[in-house]
Amino acid sequence: MRSQELMLVEQKYLRTDIPEFRVGDTVRVTVRLSKEEVVTSEEKQQQKKEGRKEREPLTFFEGVVIRKRGEGTNATFTIRKIAHGVGTERTFFLHSPNIAKIEVLRRGKVRRARLYYLRGLSIKEARIREDRKRAMQDRISAKNASTSGI
Repeated sequence: MRSQELMLVEQKYLRTDIPEFRVGDTVRVTVRLSKEEVVTSEEKQQQKKEGRKEREPLTFFEGVVIRKRGEGTNATFTIRKIAHGVGTERTFFLHSPNIAKIEVLRRGKVRRARLYYLRGLSIKEARIREDRKRAMQDRISAKNASTSGI
């Protein structure tokens, strides 16, 4: 249980642009990279000479949400993806400023809160059924939002 004072302090750091997603959903997370990770000092000087504006380096991580935990600023979620036959997992803070965007690509229908059993399955076995009911609700709400905006 969290205290009221702590929740009030955390309130200004919570993000409001995060879509609703659950364990089993396939999401694409756009992550901002720190400048130290990408640009060397020589490349930076070259950009300044050419008068180019510095772009914010972004990368994508797309996979199945296998875990959600915590609340407030401590909330995290873990994504698992398989690339070239190798499984990779990455844990993100839900309200991190390094996350540029979260997109829900597919709604999964699962009966577990933690999908750790996917680690031992092959690519074909690890497929998750789509929750067509929630997917249809998403399409209807998107259609209503687009017609009301006209």
